[in-house]
Amino acid sequence: MVERLEWRRGRARRASAAVLAGSALLTMCGVLTACGGGADGDDQPADPPAASGTLEQIASKARCEPNLQTDAEEIRQANCATDEGRWILATFATDRGQREWLNEANDYGGSYLVGRKWVAAGDADVVAALRGRLGGTVETGSSHHSGGSGGGGDETGHSGHHGS
Repeated sequence: MVERLEWRRGRARRASAAVLAGSALLTMCGVLTACGGGADGDDQPADPPAASGTLEQIASKARCEPNLQTDAEEIRQANCATDEGRWILATFATDRGQREWLNEANDYGGSYLVGRKWVAAGDADVVAALRGRLGGTVETGSSHHSGGSGGGGDETGHSGHHGS
């Protein structure tokens, strides 16, 4: 009987040690997350959540006074100019409309900052600067055209067209 009691005490001590170790690990993970450590461990603050709202609301977050060019039910598109440069902001009524627009734009090269039902299109450095204000993900188009605009037919990174 004494042996069984000692065995239980040893087991309880090991379980307590495991719980304490687990708690310490969770605490450390919480501290690292609260300190703003990025997913890649570079200690940079996380990107802001992707902006949402109307074209005017998104433009305001990007510090742009939009010059509306297209005001249709399925797409609203404006030219913008900020300290970083000139770019285009488009908002879409549907996710499908956005994807179709991006698939077409992909043929012309360029950089695209993509959020939920919106796209900001411009030079890579402009898009990178906007990402700090608007969040979103960056997509890069591959030009199939030769000449001075785009990548001169480079197929690198081409995702192809997706049928619906």
